[in-house]
This record gives sequence, C-alpha cells and structure tokens, in this order.
Amino acid sequence: MKFMAMCSSGLGSSFMVEMNIQAALDKIGAKDVEVDHADLGSAGPTDADVFFVGKDLENSVSGFDDVVILDSIIDQDELDRKVKETCLRLGIPLSD
Repeated sequence: MKFMAMCSSGLGSSFMVEMNIQAALDKIGAKDVEVDHADLGSAGPTDADVFFVGKDLENSVSGFDDVVILDSIIDQDELDRKVKETCLRLGIPLSD
C-alpha cells in the first residue's frame, strides 16, 4: 500500500505532510504502508493507492481515485484522524 502527499509545486509542504503521515502511521502501528511525496505536475493517478492533498488542490485531483482532502496541512490531529480512517477503510491492520 502506498500513500502519497502532494502539493501544487515545489516539494516543501508535501514533504512535511509525508513526514507527518509517517508519524501518524507509526502512532497507530500501521505496517506495510509506503509514504512518498510529489508535486501535482509530477504525480499520476497510478503512483499511489491514496493521495493526501490540501483543500486548495481539491479541484486539481479529479482524475485521482482515492484522495483524502486535508482542511489544514499543518493540523497533525486532523491528519492523524484521517490516516487512521483511511487505514481502517482499506483494511490495513493497526496495533493501537
């Protein structure tokens, strides 16, 4: 399973979200999930199973199947909750 954080350009905010997704996965004990980051222009719909993007990119990812929209890319509590919900939805085992 692969999760990808995406931002509009550059890679700073997507890298931050990638690190925070990994922290959320570690916190809930999710295993076998790879996490990566990319800018919107470099990523394609087949590059990951789930894409995490900020609300400002919601209209730019219509061609992607499984997208998690973040109201705030700096809110770790929101990200923790949405990562856990995504894992549960996809049947990824948790040890929390």
